[in-house]
Formats: sequence, structure tokens, C-alpha cells
Amino acid sequence: MRGLPCTLKNRRMLMSEKLPNMDYDADEVIGDFKSKFKWPKKDEVEVITKPEKLGIKLLASALLTIIAGGIAYYIMLPAMNFKDTQLYSFIILILALFMVFFALICKANKKIERREYIKRRAIVPAAIAVVLVVVMLIGWLFGATIFRASSYSKMMPITTSDFATDFSDIDIDSVPRIDESRALTLADQQLGSLSEYKSQYVVSDTTTMVNYNGRPVRVAYLEYANFFKWVNNTKNGLPAYMIVDLVSQKVTVVNCNEQFGGSIKYSPTELFNKKLIRHIRFQYPTALLDTPNFEITDDGHPYWITAVLDKTIGLFGGTDVKGVVITDALTGESTYHDIDEVRSNSELEWVDAVYSPTLLLQQYNYYGKLQNGFWNSIIFQNDVNVASDGYGYVAMDDDIWVYTGVTSSEGDTSNFGFILSNRRTKETRYYQNGGAIEVSAQQSAQDAVQNYKYYATFPILLDIDNQPTYFMSLYGDSNTVKGYALVNLDDKTIVGTGLLDEMKSDAKALNAAVENYVQAMKDKGKIDSDVNVDDYLVSDNASGGQSQTTQQGDNQQSASTAENGKITGKVESVKTSVNDGNTYYYLEIDGKYYYIAAKDCMDVLLISAGDTVTVTPGEESNGVFVAASNVER
Repeated sequence: MRGLPCTLKNRRMLMSEKLPNMDYDADEVIGDFKSKFKWPKKDEVEVITKPEKLGIKLLASALLTIIAGGIAYYIMLPAMNFKDTQLYSFIILILALFMVFFALICKANKKIERREYIKRRAIVPAAIAVVLVVVMLIGWLFGATIFRASSYSKMMPITTSDFATDFSDIDIDSVPRIDESRALTLADQQLGSLSEYKSQYVVSDTTTMVNYNGRPVRVAYLEYANFFKWVNNTKNGLPAYMIVDLVSQKVTVVNCNEQFGGSIKYSPTELFNKKLIRHIRFQYPTALLDTPNFEITDDGHPYWITAVLDKTIGLFGGTDVKGVVITDALTGESTYHDIDEVRSNSELEWVDAVYSPTLLLQQYNYYGKLQNGFWNSIIFQNDVNVASDGYGYVAMDDDIWVYTGVTSSEGDTSNFGFILSNRRTKETRYYQNGGAIEVSAQQSAQDAVQNYKYYATFPILLDIDNQPTYFMSLYGDSNTVKGYALVNLDDKTIVGTGLLDEMKSDAKALNAAVENYVQAMKDKGKIDSDVNVDDYLVSDNASGGQSQTTQQGDNQQSASTAENGKITGKVESVKTSVNDGNTYYYLEIDGKYYYIAAKDCMDVLLISAGDTVTVTPGEESNGVFVAASNVER
């Protein structure tokens, strides 16, 4: 071949032009290629670009923050009060949300020059957050016990009182015989027998112990069984609540629609705006709210009692109660009352649960630990004492008192005294009666019936011939009362027990425990041998046949007692309950409730409040509740 065709030559020339020059530096070429595609590092950015339409983007970010912040507030419900630590968290959250929304709207995740702009503008919100944290730290320091030990030790005024004087009026017949767990069990059983309620509602996990017409009872509200039951029933609200008498162990289901013309519309089990704490928060946005307690007035009207707290030492220390919000459970109407008014206003004496037991015991521990200074509580521990583990309740002076023993900070097995603290007024009394710690007394009671493997409830204090005495109920595995035990505070080896299986009666079992206990004290020389045990025994018909007078508005009414034992009086209210499948009617006459099953007296179905009736009392009676054998209109 002498030569190539012209076309072939042209092709070779074109290919040669496209081929790289073989005479090159490879590192230089690769470096040039990388420079065209590498992502600039943040420290290499020299130009910071201001986002376009900055004002609109700031406004959009603010609107999104308001929406998200509103949702967060609706869930968190912080008090608009700088003494609430949750408020600081909420404000920091709002600042963070604003910067996140602003960064996303400016597309800072895609454009690094805008990212740098956002970072520089975030200095202000970050500075505000730091200031808030510093304020919290300073507020905490100014309220720390290490600096304010004296202030903490003076939060709870304490007076020394005499046991025999204060406890002489507490009758063993009115002492609670069941604790909260048993009360809840009875309420659950009662609700399970009511077909119209049991599939839709459950009994609340907590109850409130109150003095109801002079009787220690626990009241429990109902909750929706689940979300779908809430959807189905929230329009009508919760129809009833439960009263468990702690002495007679009888359960009363109070139908709010029948008694008060409406159901419970506001409760912790509700959602959205009818949720109780949210409803109260919207009414009192700045108040530091404690956990609401369910209570009833003497006529049975349900209310929610919510303590309003205050921080009295520094910014966050020295928690105390400054007032109470009383919320009508039916209408949601709320009123605020200063704590001094709650203590002094006779119209508010029905309110029992203001101070929580946790707060009362915390304040006593401040007194017991810090009265001689902070460092003494840590190092020397001279005269340092604390409340013992656990607490109980004592119904006294128409109030509920928290009881607990006082022991050393070393956790001794004995108490050198005990305190009573009033849940309504915070009045606290100290009694210099030392002896067995509560847990030790419980063990002594259980050892006395160890063959049955019963367990004892937390003790309640009684006075038997000027001897401080622990009273306990004995429970079996089925959470039912199996008997009673009495243990001497000073000498835990002095024990008296009475068992229902042996005595075949609740009252007889309690009397057996009293008799055995009194005899044990006589045997050990604790009391004189001539002490009459009959003074401390209970009766199945303790109050029948007595004439009583009560004040009702402007009219004074008195029930008359005929020679045949019948009671004639005006019915103040009518309540119903279902026990073992039978409907019982409770007729309130002069502060007592005479109850009878509808199957035993059909006339009771026709009785309404305001009617005058004649009641024939039966043999069974426990204080305010009296069985009736017949009712005549």
C-alpha cells in the first residue's frame, strides 16, 4: 500500500486530536480533576450568603414555631412561672424549634454558605438558652440546703403533745379496718356486679381517704376502660363514683346523674380539654399545681382538690402549699382559696387532702436533719432524726392526719417517738412515745399467726388504757381481712389477735384481739389487773336506738325514737348500691344511713328525699350505717 485513502488519513488526524498528549504529568491532571468536583470545607468558605427573602422566611419559621410550640405546651403544660423548672425546658425547646425551622426553610442542609449564615445567627438563641441555664443554676444554689439549712428546718412548725389526751377520743369501733389495697379490691368487686358499668369503666388506681359525715371512708372515681370506651362514653361523662367505708367495708356506688343531675365531666381519665390537669392549667396558667385529689362534700357532691404550690427558698427550693383550687367535677367550675382560708373557713372543713403525705414527711425530715446545721446532718449527726419508712392515716378531729414514727438517721429498729401531721392545715404534733418501729410491729403480728401465713397492714395507733397500741388488720392471699392484731408500742412481744375463721364474726374477731391484748398487758404488768376490757369492746349495734339532732340549713330536724325502737324522721338523701346482685337503698336521716335491700322492702323504691319515714333498725350497725329490717312511709 503506497498510501492511505484520504478518508482514512482524516480519521487518523481526528483521533489524534482527541487522544491526550502522552507527554503529561499525571498528578497534575488528577489534581485538576479533583479541584473541579470536591466539596468545600467549612474553613475554606469565604463568602456567607444571606438567604433571599429573609423576612418572609423568618415569618414562616415563627409561624411554624408557634404551631409546634402550641402542641408542645398542650402536652407539657408548664406553669408560666419562673419557679417551674419545666418552663425553662419549654423555652429552650421553643428556641431550638425556631432555629431548626429557619434552617430548613433556608435550605441550609444543601447550601453550605447559608449554613454558615444560620450558625452565626444562632448565637442569640444559644445565648438565651445559656442565660436560662445559668439562672436555673443560680436559683438552685440560692435554695440549696447546704446554704439554707436554717430556713429548711423551720418550714414545719412542730408542737409536742400528749398521747393520752389526743387519742382518748379515738374509738376502736371507728378505726379503719382495711387499707387502700383492700378498699380498691372491694370497689372492683362491686363494679363487676353492675352490668351497666363493668364493661365500660374501671375503678381508678388511687383513692382518697376522707372523713365523710364523721366516718373514715375512701372515695374512688371511675376511669374509661380503654380508648374506644372513652370515645363511646366521653359525651356523657363518668356516671358514678365509689365510697368504701373503711370500718364496715361496705361499698356504695353513687350515681351522679340521679343524685346531682349530671355526670363527672372532668377527670384525669379524660382527654383533650376535659383532661383535669389541662382544664385547671388553662384556668390558672401561672400556678404550680400538685396532683389533684378526688373528694366529696358531706352531701356527696364530687370535687377535685388541687394544691397550689410555692417555692419559698431560693428559686426552686422549699416546696410548700400556698392555696387550693377546688374544681367541681361535674361542671368544671373552679375557685381558688388561700391556704389560710382553707384552715380557718368552716365552710371548707370538708376538704381533707391538701398536703400530700410525701410533702409533709419531706418537711419533717428537713426539720429532723437540719435543725443543727447542714454539716451536722452529714458529719456529726447530733440530734439528727428522720421519719421512719412508711406512713399511715389517723382520722381525728374531723380531719385526716398522716402518722409516721420518728427514728435516728442510722435506721434503728425502734422509734423514739412519732408525729401526726394534718393534711388540711399542716399542724404537726410530736409525741415522745418510743417503741417498736412499724415494720417490727407488723412482723410481731405476723409471727403470732405464722401458721396461717397472714400478712399485717401498716399499723394505726390507738390508745388502750393509756398504752400506745398498734392496730393492724391481717390479710390472706386473696386480699381479704382474716383477722386483727394489736401490738404494744413499747413492748412488741405483747400481742393480741382475733381471727374471723374462728370467731365467725368481724366484731367478735376484733373483740377477741382486744381481750387477748388486754390480758397480755395484764400478764406483763403494763396495766392494772382491774382494767375493765369491756370499755374497749365493739358492738354489732353500737348506735342503734339513739336520738340524734343535726343542723340542716335554717331548720333543725330531730329524729324521734319510739319505745319499740323505730326511728321516724325526714329523709335527707337517697343513695343506692348493688351488693351480691341485690340493690340496697340508703336513706340518710339525721346523719345516719339506714340501708335495706329492695327485695326485702318494695316500698323503699317509692321513697324520695324530703319524705318522712319510719325505720325499724336491724341488729347490724357500724357507726353511721345502720341496717334496717323495714321502712314505712
